[in-house]
Formats: sequence, structure tokens, C-alpha cells
Amino acid sequence: MKLIIVILQDKDTPPLLDALNEKEIRVTKLASSGGFLRAGNTTLLIGVTQDQVNDVIDLIKNHCSSRQQMVNPVSPVGGTTDTYLPFPVEVTVGGATIFVVDVDNFEQV
Repeated sequence: MKLIIVILQDKDTPPLLDALNEKEIRVTKLASSGGFLRAGNTTLLIGVTQDQVNDVIDLIKNHCSSRQQMVNPVSPVGGTTDTYLPFPVEVTVGGATIFVVDVDNFEQV
């Protein structure tokens, strides 16, 4: 058995969950609030057999995409009296981070 851990942006989550459900792959979803991008992330825990790993990774690749987004950095806080307005910066968001982990022991109680 393998455990696939996927970290992706909230925007990419619904279509991926729909695709996994169509294939009858069970998923546990963990949501977290965003960091400096102010966008939430989702972590999916997917338990599969070895022969399902490539199919699940293909689904992830087909439903998660990277894209450019303009963000306003957080203004520095400090003891200066100068006014400082940071310029927006373009960052790449989206995509997915995937971990495939061996499961040594699996039990349902």
C-alpha cells in the first residue's frame, strides 16, 4: 500500500476531487489557511495500491496547473517614519506538491 500526500491550492481542489471520486478513489481532505498569498491550501491524503499510483499522479497532473498571479507584499513594520508602499510582484501559484510514501502497516479498526 502507498500513501499519496498532495498539497495544492484550494482553487485546484474541486476538479481533482471530482476526478478522484469518479475513479472511486477515497480521499481525506485537510484544509489550511493561506500565507502571504492569502490563498488557502488543501492537503489530500490518498491511500492506494501500488498499481494505482501512476493513475492517481496522472489525475493530479491533469487537474492542477501553475499560473502567474500578482500579489501585494506585506508592508514592512518598523521604526521608520518614511512611507513605503511595496510594488506588486508576480509569483507562480498553483500546481501540486506530491509525496508517495510506503505504508508499512495498514489497519482499520
